[in-house]
Amino acid sequence: MKEKLSKFKQFFIENKFVLGLLIFLLVALDIYVLTKISFVFHPLLVIVETIAAPIILAGILYYLFNPIIDFLERHGWHRGWSIGLLFLVILGIIVLVFSFVIPAVRDQIMSLIKTFPTYWNQVTDKFNELSQSPLFDQIKDKVSTNMNDIMKTVSDKGTDVLNSAISSIGNVVGTVTEVVLAIVTTPLVLFYLLKDGKKLPEFVLKFLPVNSRAHTRQVLKESNHQISSYIRGQIIVSFCIGILLFIGYLIIGLPYALTLAIIAAFTSIVPYLGPAIAITPAIIIAIVTSPWLLIKLIVVWVVVQLLEGKFISPQVMGKSLKVHPITILFVILVAGKLFGVLGVIFAVPGYAVLKVVWTHVFIWFKRISGLYGEQPESIYVQPKEEKQTDTTDTTDTTDSN
Repeated sequence: MKEKLSKFKQFFIENKFVLGLLIFLLVALDIYVLTKISFVFHPLLVIVETIAAPIILAGILYYLFNPIIDFLERHGWHRGWSIGLLFLVILGIIVLVFSFVIPAVRDQIMSLIKTFPTYWNQVTDKFNELSQSPLFDQIKDKVSTNMNDIMKTVSDKGTDVLNSAISSIGNVVGTVTEVVLAIVTTPLVLFYLLKDGKKLPEFVLKFLPVNSRAHTRQVLKESNHQISSYIRGQIIVSFCIGILLFIGYLIIGLPYALTLAIIAAFTSIVPYLGPAIAITPAIIIAIVTSPWLLIKLIVVWVVVQLLEGKFISPQVMGKSLKVHPITILFVILVAGKLFGVLGVIFAVPGYAVLKVVWTHVFIWFKRISGLYGEQPESIYVQPKEEKQTDTTDTTDTTDSN
């Protein structure tokens, strides 16, 4: 009996592969059971969806404004008075924006909405003229492409997008209500985050075992650094891009310069994909206006992108994320497919946090599993090099003798 128990213990309990497989099966079984009782968690999901927007917005603003509050506190200001002063400054900036910037942007946006169909029709006409040229016919024959099928596909896709947009109009009221609630509650959440945000990690650590608090504290510290570096850096970089493009658009005389620069600043929050989205309306307007304006627009964008890539981003963001550009691109595409617009916006900081968590979990697993010990010495041992004897010396000595 003891021999059977020892064999069972040796095969199941002491076998790390079998034990890991059993743990994986138990986790999979738990996930399967939870999917069958998902209705139990529906109220929790409703709560999370309700409070997610103000918490996310307040968190972004916290990482943006907390260094200012810390700076004032280090110079003798009370933290509560510093937060009050910050809120007054923000309120003043909002009043100035609504008094001067919003009217100008509103007029440009309304004019752009009215004239954009004309721009689009002119671009379509130029494309049709190009498609009727002999050169285009030769290219079409070589690639064996039916332009009518392409235009039909594009038209069908555009119709589908328009229908989906019309069908989603019924959700506008609910969306507006959520936005209003988020705008109202975000300042309150931001105030308490600025006031007591530093106490939150220690409050969370109280619920964890004592042995895991130090490691968890390090994970929280690194995650906080990753998020704060990305949010502050990306907002500053986007603001600089908007300013530079606005100046460049004014120099080349591009219509709707302010509106296009603001669009570029907001879309630049999303790496790689944002600039491609922002330049599209500018290219359409430049093509319709004049070919020379299109060349100047390309020059402005190349200069701004070079300044952003070579000087602004390295100075503001540095290399704190340590994520390869190809990885960032794939993460944005996958997150956009899974979670939509919010997934695209929060893909990079979310991936950075997951990378920190996974790194520490893997370190912990290596320590407790013993599967990643020191690499054993190679079986093949290189033979020691034989010392070469100097035959000339011996020959010389024998000859002399």
